[in-house]
Amino acid sequence: MTERTQLFPKVGALLHGGDYNPEQWLDRPDILKEDIRLMKKAHINTVTLGVFSWAVYEPQEDEFHFDWLEQIMDRLYENGIYTVLATPTGARPAWLDEKYPDAMRVNRDGVRNRHGLRHNHCMSSENFRRRVEIIDRKLAKRFGKHPGLILWHISNELGGECYCPACQERFRNYLRAKFDNDIEKLNHAWWTTFWSHRFTSFDQIEPPFSNGEGSIGGLNLEWRRFNSWNMTDYMKFEINILKELTPDIPVTTNFMKMYGMLDYRQMAKELDVISWDSYPRFQNDYESLWDTFAENAFDHALMRSLTGGKPFMLMESAPGLVNWHPFNKLKRPGIHSLAGIQAVSCGSDTVQYFQWRKGRGSFEQYHGAVVDHLGRDDTRIFQEVTQMGEELEKLREVAGTNVEAKAALLFDWDNRWAIFDMAGLSKEKKQYEQTCLLQYKSFQKLGIEMDIVSMCDDLSRYPVVVAPMLYLLKPGAAENLRNYVRGGGQLIATYLTGYVDENTLCWLGGFPGDSLTELFGLYSEEIDTLYPSDRNRAVFADGAEFEIRDFAEILKVQDAEVLASYGEDFYAGTPVVTRRKEGQGTAWYVGARISQEGMEKIYRICLKEAGIAGRPMPEGVECRVRKAGEETYVFYLNETEQAVSISGEKGTELLTGRTVTDQITLKPLGAAVIRRSI
Repeated sequence: MTERTQLFPKVGALLHGGDYNPEQWLDRPDILKEDIRLMKKAHINTVTLGVFSWAVYEPQEDEFHFDWLEQIMDRLYENGIYTVLATPTGARPAWLDEKYPDAMRVNRDGVRNRHGLRHNHCMSSENFRRRVEIIDRKLAKRFGKHPGLILWHISNELGGECYCPACQERFRNYLRAKFDNDIEKLNHAWWTTFWSHRFTSFDQIEPPFSNGEGSIGGLNLEWRRFNSWNMTDYMKFEINILKELTPDIPVTTNFMKMYGMLDYRQMAKELDVISWDSYPRFQNDYESLWDTFAENAFDHALMRSLTGGKPFMLMESAPGLVNWHPFNKLKRPGIHSLAGIQAVSCGSDTVQYFQWRKGRGSFEQYHGAVVDHLGRDDTRIFQEVTQMGEELEKLREVAGTNVEAKAALLFDWDNRWAIFDMAGLSKEKKQYEQTCLLQYKSFQKLGIEMDIVSMCDDLSRYPVVVAPMLYLLKPGAAENLRNYVRGGGQLIATYLTGYVDENTLCWLGGFPGDSLTELFGLYSEEIDTLYPSDRNRAVFADGAEFEIRDFAEILKVQDAEVLASYGEDFYAGTPVVTRRKEGQGTAWYVGARISQEGMEKIYRICLKEAGIAGRPMPEGVECRVRKAGEETYVFYLNETEQAVSISGEKGTELLTGRTVTDQITLKPLGAAVIRRSI
C-alpha cells in the first residue's frame, strides 16, 4: 500500500496562493496592509516572493536591501501565510548587464542580446554565476531560518539557449567527454563522411548556428542534450549554494508543459519538488472543453511522473485570463474551481496563481490576478478564488496521497528532438506530441489512468505500456522493452519504432532495430507517407474498418498474429496490426496512423487480455483516484454544460459533507470528491 508523502508538513494542508510582488507597492503601505486582509479572506496560505526582485534587492552592485522583504515575510507568517522564496535570477538588473555583458546571451544568429526581457542569462558566464552566488548566499543567510519559509524556488521558467564563445567551448568539452576525446568516434557517430563534413579536431565543431551546420542529425541532437545539461548544471549551481546553507529547505523550479528545449527528466533528478505552470486555452473555438482539460491532465501526469509518483505542485495558473495567448478569453464561471480540483485529482498538492495583484504597468499589467486594478473583494474572480480556497480546505486530508496508474505512455525528449529533426516523412504531419496526447485521451475515455514515462524507466508495475512513434532507441531501451514483455507486460508500439540509435544512426538489419524485430515478429520494409487527401483502411478480422491517414508501414511478418490488414493501395491485404506472445506478455504492433476509434479497439482488446477493467465515464466527465494506506478518494469532474449522474459510489462527498449511498449528480461544470467507504 502507498503511504502519504507530505510535501510541506509544516503547513499540513493543500497549498493555496501564488506569486506576490510587494516590491511593486513599497510606496503604498495601505495596499500592503490590504493585501493581508484580502489574502486571509481568500483562504490564501502561501505566497511566492522575490521572483523578479533583484533590482530591488541590489539596486547597485554590492548595495543590498532586504529589510522590506523581512517585514513582508514576518507579517505574512503572523497571519498564517507561508513563503516560497525565489532566487531572483530570472531577470537581471541593468547595472549587471552594463558591467558584465557576457551575462547576456548570444542568439542563434551569433548576435549578443541587449539588456532586457527575462530568462535570458548565459548559463556559462562566470561573471553571472559569481553575482548569482553572492545574491543567493545573502538570501539564504538572511532568510534560511525564517519560520515562514517552506520552499526555495530557483529562478523562474528556465529556458532558451546561448551560442556565446563560453557556451561553445563548454559544448566542445561536453563532446570531448562523451566521445572519450576521440574525434573519430564522433565522426562515426555523426556519419560525417556524408557531404565531406568530417572533423579533424573538436575545436572545429560549432553549435548549429542559423547560418552554419544544421544538416548533421547527431550534432543537432547533441546540442539539445548539451543545452539541457548546461541548464541543469546552472540550476545545480544555485541549488548547491542553498543546500549548503539551508539543507532542510526543499528546492523546486517551475516547469512549462512539454517544453521543447529542455529535457525535464534530467532536471527533475536535481529537485526535491516538481512544480509547473498551467495556462490552458479554456473554451476555445477548435476543441471541446473536455479536450482542453484532457491535455491539461496529460501535462499534470507528466509532472507527476517526474516525481516518481509523489505529489507535485501547480505553481502558476491564471485566476482569470492571461495576456499572451493569441486570444485572451475570460475564464467562464465554474472553470476556475474545476481546473483547480482537476490539478488535485491528478496529484497536485497545490493550486497557485500568477498573480496575486495586477501591476499598474509594464508587460503583464493586463495578466489576470486575484486582485484586479479595481482593488475590490466583491469581483467575480476574487469570489471564485475564495471558493477555491474554501474547497481546498475541505480537501486538506487528500494532501500527500498518491495517484496510482494502471498504464504508462512512453514520452522522451531525445525521441522528440530526433523526430523533429528527421529529414523524412512529412514536416507537417509527424506530430509526435499530438500523437502521444491522443493516446492519453483514449485511455482517459476508457477509464484508465496513465503515467508518462521514459523508455528506460522501470515499467514492471504497469500492466499496459503504449509507445507511440518510438523512433530513437537509447542504449538499453530495447532490452528494457523485451524484459517488460517477457515479464508479463502488454506493449503496444506503432509505426516509426526503432529506426535510429542514440546518435540518429539507422539500425541495420530491419526496423524496429536493436533486435526488436524478434520481439514483434516482423520488420518494416518501407514506410509510405500519405498526402492529406489520401486515405487507407485497417480491416480487422471481425469486419471492423478504421481510417488510416498520414503514415503506413509495409510490414513483413515472420512470427506474429495478424489482427488487421490494409484495405487499399498496392499493399492491400498486407498486415497493419499484429501481436506476438513473448514470455508471459504480448508485443503489439500498429503499423499505420489509424484513427483513434481504431486505436481504442486495439486498447480494449489489450486491456481485456491484461485483466484491467476500466471505468468509462459519460462523455465529458473525468474520474480519478488518489490513495494512501486504507484511504481512497475518488474525483469526478463534469466538463459539460449539463448535469450528469454517476452511480455505484458509497462514501462521504468532501465538498458538501453529504453521505453518498449509490448515486451522485454532478452540476454543469461541477465536481465531487468522495472519500470512499471501505
